[in-house]
Amino acid sequence: MIKVSKTNLEGVLLIQPDVFEDFRGQYIETYNEQIYRENGMDVKFAQDDISVSTKNVLRGIHGDSETWKLISCLFGKFYLAVVNCDKESENFGKWQTFVLSDSNRLQVLAPPKHGNAHLILSDTAIFHYKQSTYYNRAGQFTYKWDSPLFNIWWPIKNPILSQRDELL
Repeated sequence: MIKVSKTNLEGVLLIQPDVFEDFRGQYIETYNEQIYRENGMDVKFAQDDISVSTKNVLRGIHGDSETWKLISCLFGKFYLAVVNCDKESENFGKWQTFVLSDSNRLQVLAPPKHGNAHLILSDTAIFHYKQSTYYNRAGQFTYKWDSPLFNIWWPIKNPILSQRDELL
């Protein structure tokens, strides 16, 4: 049975799926609507996306006001930051970090109005997320990874950034 834990951020959940392992390898059920709903995650997902990145690439902080994201690491290892970006919330600016990998198989459910960013710690990593809405670039907010609004601790000083993230 999956294990669901609350985090320090309201609405953000940490999920540990079952991993079945034997001499052939592993089997992991990454999503089961009925089981997730029974565990308080009543979200309908519309789209799945992956990004493949190399060591020291940092993507984010991105999000929007409508989308739930179920984030996992299919391969490799990354450092994930989830940030409350709701300017009307008393918790605006609060953040929490997680390490997701193909070893621990953890997942993070991030609610709307929360941004996320991730830094690749392994040589290569595959970041996977299910989202509750279809991608809409025009509806997104973006904050700089090292914004003084948040003061997120990152295990790197000079990450590799996209033009979108560098020009903020």
